Amino acid sequence: MAKESMKAREVKRAKLVAKYAEKRAALKKIVQTGDPAEAFEAAQKLQAIPKNANPIRLHNRCKLTGRPKGYIRQFGISRIQFREMASNGLIPGVKKASW
Repeated sequence: MAKESMKAREVKRAKLVAKYAEKRAALKKIVQTGDPAEAFEAAQKLQAIPKNANPIRLHNRCKLTGRPKGYIRQFGISRIQFREMASNGLIPGVKKASW
């Protein structure tokens, strides 16, 4: 199990990303297409936004354990939890392959 503080940190980052998404997109568009003086000013404003508002800083974590590695995106859980749940028949349509 991941520490509760790590899970909370990820939730906090996700909220910041959602809060600043529109503002970041608008400023980035100005930086890419605006005239140089306007682009410079937009870049300054972009740097003033908190670092954790950048979507790159988000990390997928298992919904059950908080494990950061071995995440299966389709199910939202780690590979270990996926295997346990599939073996117990808790995931509909998934069964162990054998041939």
